[in-house]
Amino acid sequence: MTSRTQTTFPPPVMEARRWLDGVTFPPDRPLLNVSQAAPVEPPPEPLLAAMADALKDADTHLYGPVLGLPALRGELAAQWSAQYGGAIAPEQVAITSGCNQAFAAAITAICTEGDEVLLPTPWYFNHKMWLDMSGVTAVPLPTDANLIPDVATAEALVTDRTRAIALVSPNNPGGVEYPAETLAAFRDLARAKRIKLLLDETYRDFDMRPMPTHPLFADPDWDDTLVHLYSFSKAFRLTGHRVGALVAAPDLLSEVEKFLDTIAICPPQLGQRAALWGLRNLRQWLAGERDEILARRAAIAANMPKLAVKGWRLAGAGAYFAYLEHPFAMSSAEMAPKLVREAGILLLPGTMFHPAGAEAGRRELRVAFANIDATQIGTLFDRLAALDWPLAGRQPAA
Repeated sequence: MTSRTQTTFPPPVMEARRWLDGVTFPPDRPLLNVSQAAPVEPPPEPLLAAMADALKDADTHLYGPVLGLPALRGELAAQWSAQYGGAIAPEQVAITSGCNQAFAAAITAICTEGDEVLLPTPWYFNHKMWLDMSGVTAVPLPTDANLIPDVATAEALVTDRTRAIALVSPNNPGGVEYPAETLAAFRDLARAKRIKLLLDETYRDFDMRPMPTHPLFADPDWDDTLVHLYSFSKAFRLTGHRVGALVAAPDLLSEVEKFLDTIAICPPQLGQRAALWGLRNLRQWLAGERDEILARRAAIAANMPKLAVKGWRLAGAGAYFAYLEHPFAMSSAEMAPKLVREAGILLLPGTMFHPAGAEAGRRELRVAFANIDATQIGTLFDRLAALDWPLAGRQPAA
């Protein structure tokens, strides 16, 4: 007998952390941890003060509405409407305990066992894990050399069991920002096939393009097809408070409510109040955070020639991520733990973002650069450029 959790793989970030066991790092070569895309610093001081005030309110410690605080739902609806040039009503917004829960709730409301969802590869592994545990088949959707999925390829993969296409932009793990015309084409395909388009924009606040980055909400009938996912974790450094959002048609949110009530009853009150305060007061601060991430992205590009001459390729970069193709004969699954021991680098291999045994993942590595500055990015690339391992297509000397 196989349980639901046994149908999928162990959490990749936790697996990678085990590679650190028993390894020491000398003072002149400290560990560079680029394995996880999560801010490690606390929220800014004004937000911490607002959260301290919220703790004094008795309502903060009680159950709240299953779909989230009305004020937060209303604020998000108003801001998204203005930023995307569309019409979003508060009743089209649900607040969740993080964006992963938003995805899980949406899939549960849309799919049943034996259904299919298209996921571009390389995929976000937690999406694949939830589909596995739900008995839903994740259909790999190949992407091009720039990690952009093709709508014609997707159309050929749609069957009578397909219920949704799930996209992440800016992408995790690839970092790429999907062009507006690509997202519109996928919306049109989903609408024509009468399936849902799930768009996870967890990293939208760090997109290098100005808003609006796509026209999906400008469509007056957007909610017949689009299901939008978001996280406050990256924007306001609230990872531990688990606050996300799901924007969709009210009838779908009625189904989502059943799931949320059963799983968590309500999203955490303190995190919601922090997210609301952040939306109302931290626009300029968030703009500064975006500028810093864009500067680190520029540092990735500036340092890439060090690797390019060694046969590496930058497949994608943006938001928190750089996605690299390495030139070595070994698989990235072997290379990643070896990098911990021999180079003091903790990152994730591309094999964690592809179906088991896929050839593509063997040459790929994900770097999450949000928690290293420009100087450390330079150090990272110096360490990678110094690797002297057998190259693909060449036999080691006898």
